[in-house]
Amino acid sequence: MSDKQNKNRNPWFWVPSLYFAEGIPYIIVMFVASDMYKTLNVSNSALAFWTSMLYLPWVIKPLWSPLVDLYSTKRKWIVAMQIVLALAFGGVALALHTPVWFALTIAFLWLMALTSATHDVAADGFYMLALTEKQQAFFTGIRATFYRLATIAGLGILVMITGLILDNTGLETVKIPVKTVETSGKTAIYKDNDALAYFSSKRQSSPRPEILFYPEQVVLPLYNEDTGTDSTVIYFTLSSFPEGEDSIKMTFGQKSGSKDIYIKGKTVFVFNKDNWDKLQKAVLKVQHNFKEQTTAIYEAKAGDVALAWSISIGSLAVLFLILAMYHQNILPFPPSDKSVDSKSRDSYWQIILSFFKLENIGAAIAFLLLYRFSESQLTKMASPFLLDSRENGGLAMSLTEKGFAYGTVGVIALITGGILGGILASKHGLKKWIWWMALAINIPNAVYIYMSYAQPENPLLIDAMIALEQFGYGFGFTGYMLYMLYLTRNSKYKTTHFAIATGFMAAGMMFPGMISGYIQELLGYNHFFIYVMLCTIPSFIALYFVYRKLDPTFGMKE
Repeated sequence: MSDKQNKNRNPWFWVPSLYFAEGIPYIIVMFVASDMYKTLNVSNSALAFWTSMLYLPWVIKPLWSPLVDLYSTKRKWIVAMQIVLALAFGGVALALHTPVWFALTIAFLWLMALTSATHDVAADGFYMLALTEKQQAFFTGIRATFYRLATIAGLGILVMITGLILDNTGLETVKIPVKTVETSGKTAIYKDNDALAYFSSKRQSSPRPEILFYPEQVVLPLYNEDTGTDSTVIYFTLSSFPEGEDSIKMTFGQKSGSKDIYIKGKTVFVFNKDNWDKLQKAVLKVQHNFKEQTTAIYEAKAGDVALAWSISIGSLAVLFLILAMYHQNILPFPPSDKSVDSKSRDSYWQIILSFFKLENIGAAIAFLLLYRFSESQLTKMASPFLLDSRENGGLAMSLTEKGFAYGTVGVIALITGGILGGILASKHGLKKWIWWMALAINIPNAVYIYMSYAQPENPLLIDAMIALEQFGYGFGFTGYMLYMLYLTRNSKYKTTHFAIATGFMAAGMMFPGMISGYIQELLGYNHFFIYVMLCTIPSFIALYFVYRKLDPTFGMKE
C-alpha cells in the first residue's frame, strides 16, 4: 500500500464503522441479553448476575492483549474477530430453540464477549496508530458517539424490531379492561363451570388458536368490610393448541391504569398439549384503603419470544460478515501497525507491569473503577424497570415501545451530547470540562427515581426522561474516553496499556452489576434508584484526585 493510497483512507470512512462494530457485540452481551432474558422470564437477580459475569473477558483482556501487540497486525485481528463474532451471533440465534437454551446462549455470549474484548484491543490500538494525536482528540467525540450509536441500535432499533416480530408471531395479544365498583351485599362470583361453558361455546367460533378469557366484562369489587370482598378471578385457556409447538407461555400484567389494582399470585401461565383446554386462573385485587371507582388495562401476551430474538440476533451475524468484508477493504495500512520484532520484544509480564508505572496510576485506577459506579448498577436494572409489570413497580413498556424510546429520541440526545463533548474538549481541553462531564453522566440518573414513583404512562414524558439521561451519558462518556487516551499518551505499548485501562473500566461495571439485581429485589425499584444516586458520590471523589494532575492543554485542537 503506497503512502498516497494510505492517506486517501479518510478517517471518516472507517472510524464510525469500526466503533459501531466495536459497540454492537458489547451492547448485545451487556444489555440486550438482559432484555432477552427478561422477556424469557428470567429473574432480575439471575439476569443481572450472569450478564455481569460476562464482563469478565473485558476485565482480564490485558492478560492476552500483548498477543495483539506481539503477533500479526491490528488490522488482521480486527477482520478475523468480526468473522468470529458473526458465528457467535448465529450460535445464540440457534441455541434459543434448544431445550438447554439458557446454558447454550450463555456459552455463545461468553464466546461473543471474549472475541469482542479482543476486537476492542485491536481496534483501540489501530485507532492510536492510524491517527495523529490531534486527529485522535477530534475523533474522540465521533468515536464515542458511534459507539453509543451502536448502543441505540442494539437497545433501540434491534429491540424495537424484536418487539414488532414478537407482536406478529405466536398468539395475538389480548387487552382486558378492568373496572372497580362499589359493592353492597352479594357480589357476583364466577365459578369454574361457568367458565368451562363459556369457553366451550367460544371454541366453536374460533377458527385459529387464540387466548380466551372469562368473564368478558371484568369487574373488581372495592373492599367491603361486611362481605370481605376485594378480589375477582379471571380464567384463561386456549381455543386450540398451535401445531408444531411444545408449549405456549402466556404473561399477564397491567399495561396502564390505577396502581391500586394489582395481581395476586401468578403472572406467567404455561399451556401445553395436555393442558391447553384446562382452566388457568389469575386473581386481581384492590387496595383496601382505595374507595373510588377506577379502571385499568391488562394484557395477556403469548408471542413467540424465542423466534423473535433469534431473527433479530441472527441478522447481526449477516451484518458482521458484511462489516468484516468492508473493513478488509477500507482500513488504512499504518506503517507502525506491525508485530514487535522478536529481537526487541520485552517480556510478557514486563509489558503488563509497565502500566502500573504510568503517572499518577493509583488515582487513575480509582477513577477508572468508580467513574461509572452509579451507572454500572443503573444500566443493569433500567431495562428490567422499563419492561417490568406495574405490579412489580415497572413501566410495563413493550419491547417496541422501549426500543422506540431509545432508537429515536435517545439517538438525537446521545449524538448531541457526544459530539458536544468532543467539540468542547478539543476547543478548551479535557481539564476545563471534566467536572461538567462527570456531573452530566451521573446527575440525570435521578430521572429514574421520578419514574419509579410516578410510573408515568405518557410516552412523551418517558421519552423526555430517557433523552435527558442519554444526553448526559453522551456528554459525560466523552470525558471518560479522553482520560484513558490521556493516561496512555506516552506509553511505549499504547495498545496493551489502553486495554488494561478499559479492563479496569469493565471491572468497575462488572462487580457492582453482579449484585444490582439482588439489591433491586431487596429494595424495590423506588429505593433502588435512590441508592443508585448515592453511588454517584465515589465518582466525584475519585475525579478530584486525577483532576489535579491533568495537563490543561490535553485534547486541545491546535
